[in-house]
Amino acid sequence: MSLIVNSRQETKREYDLRSAIELLKSVPGQLVETNEPVDPHAEISGVYRYAGAGGTVMRPTQIGPAMIFNNVKGHEDARVIIGLLASRERVGLLLNEKPERLGFLLNEAVQHPIQPVVVPNDKAKCQEVVHYANEPGFDIRKLIPAPTNTEEDAGPYITMGMCYASDPETGESDITIHRLCLQSKDEISMFFTPGARHLGVFREKAEKLGEPLPISISVGVDPAIEIGACFEPPTTPLGYNELGIAGALRNEAVELVQCLTINEKAIANAEYVIEGELIPDCYVREDQNTNTGKAMPEFPGYTGEANPAVPLIKVKAVTHRKNPIMQTVIGPSEEHVSMVGIPTEASILQMVERAMPGKLLNVYAHSSGGGKLMAVLQFQKSQPSDEGRQRQAALLALSAFPELKHVFLVDEDVDPFDSNDVLWALNTRYQGDVDTIIIPGVRCHPLDPSQIPAFSPSIRNKGISCKVIFDCTVPFHLKDKFKRAKFKEMDPKRFAPSLFE
Repeated sequence: MSLIVNSRQETKREYDLRSAIELLKSVPGQLVETNEPVDPHAEISGVYRYAGAGGTVMRPTQIGPAMIFNNVKGHEDARVIIGLLASRERVGLLLNEKPERLGFLLNEAVQHPIQPVVVPNDKAKCQEVVHYANEPGFDIRKLIPAPTNTEEDAGPYITMGMCYASDPETGESDITIHRLCLQSKDEISMFFTPGARHLGVFREKAEKLGEPLPISISVGVDPAIEIGACFEPPTTPLGYNELGIAGALRNEAVELVQCLTINEKAIANAEYVIEGELIPDCYVREDQNTNTGKAMPEFPGYTGEANPAVPLIKVKAVTHRKNPIMQTVIGPSEEHVSMVGIPTEASILQMVERAMPGKLLNVYAHSSGGGKLMAVLQFQKSQPSDEGRQRQAALLALSAFPELKHVFLVDEDVDPFDSNDVLWALNTRYQGDVDTIIIPGVRCHPLDPSQIPAFSPSIRNKGISCKVIFDCTVPFHLKDKFKRAKFKEMDPKRFAPSLFE
């Protein structure tokens, strides 16, 4: 990361989007820039679908580099980056950790947070340029190159906005990521997943008081903030400010700044900051400008339905850095898997380790579940009494992250990050009639389209699911009969050095 010198002549690391980009530039194959003109309406995601989206995006797609679009139509002074976190390898690079150890890194960070600090306004790069909503010609749609992911989206969406607000009763603050649709020159709709975000509690409290809720939206920040913001209860309960996780990941407090038009803070080195208020008892139809019936592509790989009544933010100001960089994400992409999946892994590791130390070796929140719906748990049975504990670990995982739908259990000799290895275990160490644990009628995630009564008469209402544990571990008393073929240990670099650089 880049180094700067502060006013006291002390050397200090700066962690922001630009330092992350500079790091990627130094590593071949991690970043591509293009000067080709691109329309933010559907074209940016249309390109990146092929170049690096991965995840649950319809094939053909692939895991590829991040991309910067330098020539965005209608926005001469701005660039757009997409796919910053769209590979586990790249996340490991940005957080200075091995990809397979990222869950452990975040688990440590969540347990030892470093709380954010506030810096003076004149030190905040996010306020280098200021636009007030009461000024003539103000239009957030012209100021921010927010893309539409597809041609049928409800409108331009901010998909990587770090939403920061405070509890109107306690003053405790929190940060989360939400679906934000630009509705007019100074209005943004904000979608809340029912019961899943702390800001939803803050909004409901303010609404009961008949008061607007001040909120800042920071776009284009340090990747550690974007990952940390995706933790959920019970790992980070109400009152836990996830910015502390980013502080722990960097061993340095995140810097906030006082907003100019509302009583709230924002991330001081963000590329853009939107200042506004969630208006009490004010709701709009999400697709009121397009009438498509669609919102935007979501993590399961389907385009979400437009919500008929979403809360509304009244924008007071937009501030940004000089020559700002807009950051965006494709909802079903591998980037979503990284952002929500790695915190999921950390949550599961934490919960299971408390109950049975040393038994859970690793966790992978699988790409095919968008980082939410499916997890692979690597479990070690070291004595006869461990038999059955693997299933207890799976139940704990479902408790630690209630949006999980499917859990696969594998032994220590199976790589949880290799889907073919997991399927090998399913094919050679699993019998459907004895190794399938079915848990019907459990609340899961409403964006899974199969969780509706029309799909199955067992589903009472939307968001109810049948959760399943697939136990692909060998019974302890049979472990000696399921040893994998052993090959002679060799140094392959001697024979094919270019393959093992």
